[in-house]
Amino acid sequence: MLQAPLQEAQYWVFSNIDPVIFSIGPLAVRWYGLMYLVGFIAAYLLAKKRLARTGWSEDDLSDLLFWGFLGVIIGGRLGYVLFYQFEYFVSDPIYLIKIWTGGMSFHGGLLGVIAAIILFARKKKVSFLAVGDFVAPLVPIGLGAGRIGNFINGELWGRATDVPWAVIFASTDPDRLPRHPSQLYQFALEGVVLFTLLWLFSRKPKPVGAVAGMFLLGYGIVRFVVEFFRQPDAHLGLNSLSLSQGQLLSMPMVIIGAVIIYRAYSYSTTNSIINSTKK
Repeated sequence: MLQAPLQEAQYWVFSNIDPVIFSIGPLAVRWYGLMYLVGFIAAYLLAKKRLARTGWSEDDLSDLLFWGFLGVIIGGRLGYVLFYQFEYFVSDPIYLIKIWTGGMSFHGGLLGVIAAIILFARKKKVSFLAVGDFVAPLVPIGLGAGRIGNFINGELWGRATDVPWAVIFASTDPDRLPRHPSQLYQFALEGVVLFTLLWLFSRKPKPVGAVAGMFLLGYGIVRFVVEFFRQPDAHLGLNSLSLSQGQLLSMPMVIIGAVIIYRAYSYSTTNSIINSTKK
């Protein structure tokens, strides 16, 4: 292994950017929060482009995205605590509401969004999967923005490596090792590639559930692969099969997504949400 000075001369040394952009009194605007905001605004604007094809009103769209936002926050926090910090939660239950200490889980956020979609589908009396088809292409936008926030914060970095594009996270990695910038891998795959795939795939009517299933399948595969380059959580490590917690949580997504797509094309004769929600 190279000595630290030689490493830092050979690789990009990322000095941590202040996570607080600016503050006014007790109010602090953080990069991570800004990335979430950018993601939601972009999702809203893109959703409006397809709104006319659904038969919904702008108020309906606002309700759906608001419930989805709550689902991301509440589900993301619950998922992080239960999936990744359960023992800590048992010893200190108040930790669950200490959101300011950090910690959000995509898989928990996904469950929160699913709950929001169920509520919205019942209100509008439409198929749950049809609403999922509408929402699915919007999700990668927020995922990509969130990964940029992770990179700016110098968190969730990758495993040690000697690839030429390795990054040393000088302010947050106590070992100061060159690492895979896995946050950028996830931005590219979970954000750009998955969004492009789903947006193009959903341009024409598909059987109900096909787009939602494609999201679950695509994200599950991408996340499973990227986890091989991402540093496992220190307190969890890898299991006996050398798989991370993120990989274990992604495997059901791949299976469920594949089953939904199969059933959509095998048993459904209706079109996608575009026709299923119009009156």
